[in-house]
Amino acid sequence: MNNWDATRSAILNRIDDLADELVTVSRSIHAHPELAFEEHHAAGLLSDTLEDHGLSVKRGVYTLDTAFETQLATRGDGPNAAILAEYDALPGIGHACGHNLIATAALGATLGLQAVASELPGTLTLLGTPAEERGGGKELMARAGAFDTVSAAMMIHPAGVNLTSMPCICVAEVEVIYHGRSAHASAMPHRGINALDGLLLAYQAISNLRQHIRDNERIHGIVTEGGQAPNIVPDRAVGNFYVRAADEKKLAALKPRVQACFEAGAKGSGAEVEVRWANVDYLDLNTNWPLAECFEKHGESIGREFLHPDALGGAGSTDMGNVSYRVPSIHPMLASAPANVVIHHPDFAQWAGSEMGDAAALDGAKILALTAAEYLRSKDLQQQVEQSFSVSAGLS
Repeated sequence: MNNWDATRSAILNRIDDLADELVTVSRSIHAHPELAFEEHHAAGLLSDTLEDHGLSVKRGVYTLDTAFETQLATRGDGPNAAILAEYDALPGIGHACGHNLIATAALGATLGLQAVASELPGTLTLLGTPAEERGGGKELMARAGAFDTVSAAMMIHPAGVNLTSMPCICVAEVEVIYHGRSAHASAMPHRGINALDGLLLAYQAISNLRQHIRDNERIHGIVTEGGQAPNIVPDRAVGNFYVRAADEKKLAALKPRVQACFEAGAKGSGAEVEVRWANVDYLDLNTNWPLAECFEKHGESIGREFLHPDALGGAGSTDMGNVSYRVPSIHPMLASAPANVVIHHPDFAQWAGSEMGDAAALDGAKILALTAAEYLRSKDLQQQVEQSFSVSAGLS
């Protein structure tokens, strides 16, 4: 048995030994869904579990109350491999994106690597990263220095199939608020200015714009506030919209066109409009393919078969994209539900709390740990990862 065989066996055995504890953590996070920036139960549970296993945890790091960080004591100098955990949920449908599984896989990988940390050169870091579903937690953490010393970053995401990389496009979030003037809608409608009309005019303009954008661009939104009663002219209307494009330049070109739709709604209705673009735009994913291929190899070694990323049939967005243009990164996907169950559907939330979801979290822990261990051990892999990143980092 060579050194790698021993390292691999130690990692897998440790995660198998912790399987019941890891599943308990996953199910607890699943049973207590928390929205972005509010993940106090999840962050506390993950931090407590790490501390129970002898690790020192910094809580409330990099400007976010529900972020945390821990590092394993390793041997000698070398790169810093970071494993990322997400744990926020969606409004109304809980963990329909399976972030309880992401968090558990990251936790399990870290504890699995703890068994061999003294044999590995460099640093192993676990980062708890809140607010992926909205707010761009990873970007906010990055601005505060979270990735300044990180050499490579990795995480997994649940899906209906196994993919080496998540198909990903950029997204910008915008809130639009129309201000009108209330009046009796029957007796004195001429005294009112209908804010809802402004929002609906803008919505229709955006619907027309959708006919003239690229196939990989998206604009979608909802009305979150539209008035108080039918017989009162609405003096306030609010909508939330997402604008998506293939890369940062195309997103920058599309945003002004959407802005013009909002302004047209104001002109057409006589209302005033506030357009509040979010502080963070999510970038597309700059997958580091040498690292992704390493992940795929280790996934296949434990029985996972991977499809081409196009097999997902569409593209989402993640703030891991922002990390991927700062440091070499991977964001593969593991099947935790049947292929016909889509992310962000209530059925996916049920699968995220099922035995199939449990298996994905444990497999994710194993594959992440093996990938991180090989990365720290192999100077050849480190060189390939860095060379690939130097070519691709400026392409967004």
